[in-house]
Amino acid sequence: MTEPANPASTPRAMPLFYSDPQLVTQTAHGDWRLKPGDHAFAARAIAVPIVAGEFAGVLRNYPILFAVAGESINPIALLGFDETNLHVTDGRWEEGAYVPAYVRCYPFSFVRHGEQYVLGMDAACDRFVRGGEEGIPLFQDGKASPGMQQTMQLCDMFRVDMDSTWEFSQALRQKNLLIDRRANATLPNGRKIGVDGFQIVDASRLSQLDDATVLDWHRKGYLALVHFHLASLDRFEQLLQRRAARDQAEEFRKPMGESSGKA
Repeated sequence: MTEPANPASTPRAMPLFYSDPQLVTQTAHGDWRLKPGDHAFAARAIAVPIVAGEFAGVLRNYPILFAVAGESINPIALLGFDETNLHVTDGRWEEGAYVPAYVRCYPFSFVRHGEQYVLGMDAACDRFVRGGEEGIPLFQDGKASPGMQQTMQLCDMFRVDMDSTWEFSQALRQKNLLIDRRANATLPNGRKIGVDGFQIVDASRLSQLDDATVLDWHRKGYLALVHFHLASLDRFEQLLQRRAARDQAEEFRKPMGESSGKA
């Protein structure tokens, strides 16, 4: 039996996807350029962090869960199982599916540096080159290039939304609405898959909120976020169907005689 994956159980020494985070500076990266790239870097990610402003987009394709690690509660989009992002094939994200902002920001992000936020990057990303004409420059005429300014705007929107997302998550915790859950399933080929280490909002507890809290949460937009989250849980079935379809495709591609553990 396959052990259920736990999107929150493994401590990360680095942010998801990053292996050589650096602060972006003109001194160190004045001649660096960014080439176009694909989403191969996310092919093994079964979950990514999301912020409140993208719940409506995320629920179209993915379950929205809450990963809890110590005092930290982070909403995540579940993308697959068994270290397989079921929405990335050959480096390409499924056409028409929502691509989470965290993924779109990579290889950049705003990080806290002292009392302020500054732009950081994953210097190990293979999209970076030094010199030449390929890709877009990080700096131009002594300042961020137009292309980089657009990237910075996206990263800054994500950073700003993290604050309101944190407040929303804390409100769920304070009202004791989050409960532990796990999901297990058996695919048509007999393979067992699952995911645990996450929490969801308990609908029965939600229905018992006092009127003052309901009104306050309505004004803050929290009720809408909760309902987006609950509606997104129906996407589990779609993920399972994707996993089953991918397994069937892999079986079909195997040479004659290699099937489901049979010699």
